[in-house]
Amino acid sequence: MIPARMHGDCKKLVLLVVLLGVLWETGGTQIYYSVPEELEKGSRVGNIAKDLGLEPQELEERGVRIVSRGRTQLFALNPRSGSLVTAGRIDREELCMGAVKCQLNLEILMEDQVKIYGVVVEVRDINDNAPYFQEGELEIKMSENAAKGMRFPLPHAWDPDIGKNSLQSYHLSSHTHFSLDVQSGADGNKYPELVLERALDREEKAIHHLVLTASDGGDPVRTSTARIRVMVLDANDNAPAFAQSEYRVSVPENVALGTKLLLVNATDPDEGSNAEVMYSFRYVDNKAAQLFELDCNLGTISTIGELNYEESGFYEMEVQATDNAGYSARAKVLITVLDVNDNAPEVVVTSLSSSIPENSPRGTLIALLNVNDQDSGENGRVTCFVQRNLPFKLEKSYGNYYSLMTDTLLDRELVPSYNITVMATDRGSPPLSTETHIILNVADINDNAPAFSQASYSAYILENNPRGASIISVTAYDPDYGENAQVTYSLMEDTLQGAPLSSYVSINSDTGVLYALRSFDYEQFRDLELQVMAHDSGDLPLSSNVSLSLFVLDQNDNSPEILFPVVPTDGSTGVELAPRSAEPGYLVTKVVAVDRDSGQNAWLSYRLLKASEPGLFAVGLHTGEVRTARALLDRDALKQSLVVAVQDHGQPPLSATVTLKVAVADSIPDVLADLGSLESPASFDDLGLTLYLVVAVAAVSCVFLAFVIVLLALRLRSWHMSRLFQASGNGLAGVPASQFVGVDGVRAFLQTYSHEVSLTADSRGSHVIFPQPNYADTLISQESCEKSEPHLLSGDSGFSKDNGALIQVVMDGALEWEQTLEYTVTLTAADRNLQEGQLQHPVAGFPAKASAAVIRYEILEEREKGFVVGNVVRDLDLDLGSLSARRLRVVSGASRRFFEVNWETGEMFVNDRLDREELCGTLPSCTITLELVVERPLELFSAEVVIQDINDNNPSFPTREMKLEISEAVAPGTRFPLESAHDPDVGSNSLQTYELSRNEYFALRVQTREDSTKYAELVLERALDREREPDLQLVLTALDGGTPARSASLPIRIVVLDANDNAPTFNQSLYRARVLEDAPPGTRVVQVRATDLDEGPNGEIIYSFGSHNRAGVRELFSLDLVTGVLTVKGRLDFEDAKLHEIYIQAKDKGANPEGAHCKVLVEVVDVNDNAPEITVTSVYSPVPEDAPLGTVIALLSVTDLDAGENGLVTCEVPPGLPFSLTSSLKNYFTLKTSAALDRETVPEYNLSITARDAGTPSLSALTTVRVQVSDINDNPPQSSQSSYNVYVEENNLPGVPILNLSVWDPDAPQNARLSFFLLEQGAETGLVGRYFTINRDSGVVSSLVPLDHEDRREFELTAHISDGGTPVLATNISVNVFVTDRNDNAPQVLYPRPGQSSVEMLPRGTAAGYLVTRVVGWDPDAGHNAWLSYSLLGAPNQSLFAVGLHTGQITTARPVQDTDSPRQTLTVLIRDNGEPSLSTTATLTVSVTEESPEALAEFPAGSAPREQNKNLTFYLLLSLILVSVGFAVTVLGVIIFKVYKWKQSRDLYRAPVSSLYRTPGPSLHADAVRGGLMAPHLYHQVYLTTDSRRSDPLLKKPGAASPLASRQNTLRSLDPVFYRQVLGAESSPPGQQAPPNTDWRFSQAQRPGTSGSQNGDETGTWPNNQFDTEMLQAMILASASEAADGSSTLGGGTGTMGLSARYGPQFTLQHVPDYRQNVYIPGSNATLTNAAGKRDGKAPAGGNGNKKKSGKKEKK
Repeated sequence: MIPARMHGDCKKLVLLVVLLGVLWETGGTQIYYSVPEELEKGSRVGNIAKDLGLEPQELEERGVRIVSRGRTQLFALNPRSGSLVTAGRIDREELCMGAVKCQLNLEILMEDQVKIYGVVVEVRDINDNAPYFQEGELEIKMSENAAKGMRFPLPHAWDPDIGKNSLQSYHLSSHTHFSLDVQSGADGNKYPELVLERALDREEKAIHHLVLTASDGGDPVRTSTARIRVMVLDANDNAPAFAQSEYRVSVPENVALGTKLLLVNATDPDEGSNAEVMYSFRYVDNKAAQLFELDCNLGTISTIGELNYEESGFYEMEVQATDNAGYSARAKVLITVLDVNDNAPEVVVTSLSSSIPENSPRGTLIALLNVNDQDSGENGRVTCFVQRNLPFKLEKSYGNYYSLMTDTLLDRELVPSYNITVMATDRGSPPLSTETHIILNVADINDNAPAFSQASYSAYILENNPRGASIISVTAYDPDYGENAQVTYSLMEDTLQGAPLSSYVSINSDTGVLYALRSFDYEQFRDLELQVMAHDSGDLPLSSNVSLSLFVLDQNDNSPEILFPVVPTDGSTGVELAPRSAEPGYLVTKVVAVDRDSGQNAWLSYRLLKASEPGLFAVGLHTGEVRTARALLDRDALKQSLVVAVQDHGQPPLSATVTLKVAVADSIPDVLADLGSLESPASFDDLGLTLYLVVAVAAVSCVFLAFVIVLLALRLRSWHMSRLFQASGNGLAGVPASQFVGVDGVRAFLQTYSHEVSLTADSRGSHVIFPQPNYADTLISQESCEKSEPHLLSGDSGFSKDNGALIQVVMDGALEWEQTLEYTVTLTAADRNLQEGQLQHPVAGFPAKASAAVIRYEILEEREKGFVVGNVVRDLDLDLGSLSARRLRVVSGASRRFFEVNWETGEMFVNDRLDREELCGTLPSCTITLELVVERPLELFSAEVVIQDINDNNPSFPTREMKLEISEAVAPGTRFPLESAHDPDVGSNSLQTYELSRNEYFALRVQTREDSTKYAELVLERALDREREPDLQLVLTALDGGTPARSASLPIRIVVLDANDNAPTFNQSLYRARVLEDAPPGTRVVQVRATDLDEGPNGEIIYSFGSHNRAGVRELFSLDLVTGVLTVKGRLDFEDAKLHEIYIQAKDKGANPEGAHCKVLVEVVDVNDNAPEITVTSVYSPVPEDAPLGTVIALLSVTDLDAGENGLVTCEVPPGLPFSLTSSLKNYFTLKTSAALDRETVPEYNLSITARDAGTPSLSALTTVRVQVSDINDNPPQSSQSSYNVYVEENNLPGVPILNLSVWDPDAPQNARLSFFLLEQGAETGLVGRYFTINRDSGVVSSLVPLDHEDRREFELTAHISDGGTPVLATNISVNVFVTDRNDNAPQVLYPRPGQSSVEMLPRGTAAGYLVTRVVGWDPDAGHNAWLSYSLLGAPNQSLFAVGLHTGQITTARPVQDTDSPRQTLTVLIRDNGEPSLSTTATLTVSVTEESPEALAEFPAGSAPREQNKNLTFYLLLSLILVSVGFAVTVLGVIIFKVYKWKQSRDLYRAPVSSLYRTPGPSLHADAVRGGLMAPHLYHQVYLTTDSRRSDPLLKKPGAASPLASRQNTLRSLDPVFYRQVLGAESSPPGQQAPPNTDWRFSQAQRPGTSGSQNGDETGTWPNNQFDTEMLQAMILASASEAADGSSTLGGGTGTMGLSARYGPQFTLQHVPDYRQNVYIPGSNATLTNAAGKRDGKAPAGGNGNKKKSGKKEKK
């Protein structure tokens, strides 16, 4: 929105109005001034008053001012002198940068004549700017081999001045190598270039410093300088050189992987990339390549494989260093491996018997072991032994073979299997050892009979049991194994009541479960005796018997039988007589019943189930006597009915009922008269409801009572269990006293026996795994830290100890040597080291002996299978006939069987392919050592087979093709290493020489290493030329010395690398292009092209802008670095610059890049891209709506920056508006009114003025002029209605609006401001102030008082509305208020009168329709609200009377009968028709009699019994509600308490786990079984997972039974209450453990003993060596002793625990943790809180649930 410029003075606004209709002259005069730049503010430019022909004082009077737009005003008018002066700093370079002539245009407005004058001010240039360089320092890189005469562009200087004040010349400081050449551009600018006059030499001087000076032509002359630094780049003309020609290093064989052995260093005199050296192995064998690694950048040699002295003790390799140009140097590296004792002995089980009978004799052979150590000397000498506590011994038989045999007799029942650990230890330093575990199973024989767990059994079964029901399970145990331990059960035959015993019961022969075959009856027989026999399944079965007593229990299956009263069979009813004069307790009759069951099931109880008159009779609970409970009254009914229930005490109870009729009379004749017609006075419906209520109250009370009893029983059981535990002495049974130490009354363990038990997330379905003992505990015994290796089986089976698996082969049955001589068991490994092995089982029981004879054979490699090596039977002098019986076989340590023995001929033959290279590698001698084993007796023989080499392998190169990249600049004589060939053969069959194909550039040199191996080098004899031959193809041939000779060829491809010796060149030195000024970014302008004769990076060209470009070129144009495409980047403007001169350079990507330059001239083509601009000079607003035609509204100035047709502008307003636009001067327009205005029709105009130029396409500008029309008061208030009718409901709230007058005024706000008044109408006055009021501002009419329809029904009012204009205009409106009726009055009874007793007489025998009386009602309301209806609300007999709906007449609905009550009370309901309906009642008394006094006298009788029944029902309901609420509150309280306890336990589970257990990960764990309750080796630490509260740990297989297992004394099975009694109030069982107390932690510096000075961790771990453990034990014992004999209060002072007297006064409890916090309670991780801290008021940090416990300990 264009702001409107308005004069602050009102005179000028009036002046614009006065000038209506004045025609302004077109055209004007032009005034010229000329001033130099940089004038001070206020400097005089010219006398504007004189040039306008005015006096200075007339400038202000005639409104002369500057109206130029655009930049900040540079000039101002001085009203005193009439001069045009400068208003600020004038900088020609800022205003007209680059323009030859700088002119400023401005307009002068003379407002009295509305005339515009143009003023042109020319700004002259002065030399106020020195030339400047965009870059003060420039670095130029030149190669030292750059050609003489090469040119390098220098930075261009800029001078904002023009003419002679601009830049004129450049000067360069004198230098021997460079000169300056200045070029002139097409635009007249000068560009300097640096010319190389003399060749450069980097070794002579690497950096040259120059100074470039730029000077202008002003007076005085101004200059600027730029520093130029020329960097001379190096050429690669030096080869690398090693500091040593040979490197030696010795390293032990157990060095860690990644260890750096040595550093080889080669240097290159060149610099930069030419001095970068890359290291690589030139010659290295395959084995060394797998063990050593060479860092290609640093030259460090490190290990990547494990060294082994036994495999190779010396390695030789060559290292070469190469620079980027291909120059290289070589050095030799010798690595010596030192031997260490790093090989543990290996134990191989050659033969094994996995099972022997338990009656085997002493000396029985179990296994044959081969012990070997790869080390030599003392490191290879091995001793072998087994545990001393086992009935086995180990004897050395031959060489490294040992025999394992029995030393004593075995007993399978005592020890069923043995885990024999064979320990082999060498004599190295330090000594290494190996453990081998052999599992030996003791085979069972049937020598034990089954034994029952009890001497006799007793079982109980309820009668009426279902057939097939399980009665009891008997169990017999046989200590034998397998079939010998399989027990079968049976019953001994007998008869019962003439029937066989098997028809009553049967027993499962496998499980021992006794089943019932028929249903037993307690009344038939009550017990029976059985004999159960158990026998095993051995070859000679053994058996045993046990007696079983079966008792039948009675069941409540018979209901009570009523003996008296007897139910009559003739249908009559027996009646008992009760005189009216009977006193309370009078015996009326007696109910007699019996029950056929026995015991408690036959106990009977009697109760009164139902009675016609509750409370009149009572029944004896156990006697059944029916007696009166109170005295009989006259109102009691004549006939009473009693229902008596008889119930037994069985579960569930059974019952029977009997009904008694009791007649209340003094004699039988009095009863007989009415006996047939009497009915029970009470309502049977009421009795039924009462019965249900009584049953409900009884049921809820019983359930409530049972719930309370169960809770009390649980609490009493918990209390009883705690008392039992306290009575036992509060001790831990079964634990020796020596394992405890007393600390403040609490027992702690001196030693902790614990193992870790890991549980999975679903531990319910998994076994507990015992990975290793846990030693991170309070006090640790050094002996408990021992652990053994995994159980391994290694040897010929193919399974080694690295597999980590325990192999156990169990013999399933007896072995028959006569039938089968050898059994082969194939074991398949299921881990990542998947392999198969065979384990052979020799027959045990033969003595073993060994032979020292060694036989030796020699054969050539690659012999066919079956080739005979030699006759071992002849060489060993064995008997060929017994060879099969003695089972001669070949045993070796290899995984493959290379040789076998033919039992028929005794010859040893080749069984598998023999490859010398595979077996022995490059060793000069290859020997295979074998052991020959024969049995009966056991003998061992040694044999050696020497494998001789044949020429069966060709030499081979590691790669199929070799590629060398050599620069064409490499000098002749340079050597290049070639790939070495490898020949696995040895001796003369190995590699001997190399040959090279003929060529003119290279020669071959064959060298010999110290190990006599050959390697080849390529020597350059003639310089390479890439342009002549870019690549060469050679062939290298390797030959061995075999007969015939074998060879291998290696193609060698030599790629000649290019040297960067060619500079890029442009195909044109000058490019021309034209581009439109409105070209969008990305428009392509021109593409420059340059070429380079080099290839690769040397031929790849990068384009960039040169340093001679003017400022702003990079912002307007973008250059693609790769393609050279010049595109538009910024916005071009023809008005700013018509021509752009751009300098572009091209460089290659070589090491020493050289560049080329070109120029691009871009001509900008003008387009019509400037829209006209509209400036609102003056605006007159608001305009009165009665303004005359031709009133001037605004003065507009329209300009266009374009020229010619593009700058011609026309201006217009939208048609249909009361405004017009006329032109006055050039580019000035006047806006004025052309028609009358009306504010009520259009209050405001937003005039859109459009200015459009004459360009193609035409551009336009739009501006909005806001013209407001001011208001005059020419409209009175108006309303949509002339009168209003308002309906108001009576009883309305005072002050609530009843009418809102809708009145408005179309005038402006002040003229439209309305005022409301209420006027009196008619002769009646005072209505306005008494009943109604109106809001003067809003016109809301409200009532002042509640209106009453019965008081007044209509009001007439007049509303007077006036506006706030001048003059005031007003309007009157009539308002009629009608009051509507509301149902606010209830009906009124006129007859019978309320409060008066009225009795209407009704004769007996009256017919239907007889008018008894009439009820008369009246309603003061009107309309529907006054319509009345009558209805009969209540009557003793609803069918006797009827009431007229609208008349209120009461008539008889049927004839009056004698059975009708003599007195009738009627209640009539009178209701109106209002909303809501209102009603009232009228009560009438009707006497059905002929004499009115008798009816009145009989009326009150007969209502007491019903009221009594109602009271009884109320009390029963109240009792039921109270009992139910009490029960619900109790159950809810128990649930809330249980949920609270559960949430506490859940929070404890989520608490962070202490680091005491040192378990990785987030799993929870608990010290589940600690203490002395079980054997030490069975105490394990249970690790519970995050889901362990819903899963139970399953112990895998405990090593042995607990000494207390028979008592089941494990804390896991204890009751939670018993648990709390043992551990304290806040402890919880293992399933709900509390988080551990973290108070026991203390820093390493605070620990007593030697551990206090160690730099251990600060996590609070306990002492970790035996010395600290014994010291802490001694301190605990000392503290306990002092506390026991009372010599001090916990020691020598407060908080010292008796330690200050022993360890000094400075040693207090802050140095030693409170051991009461570290006493572990078995089965819990809770610890005791520091009581001293409790006394000091400091709670232990992190203790959960130990505060109460700490308090109890303090009291103790």
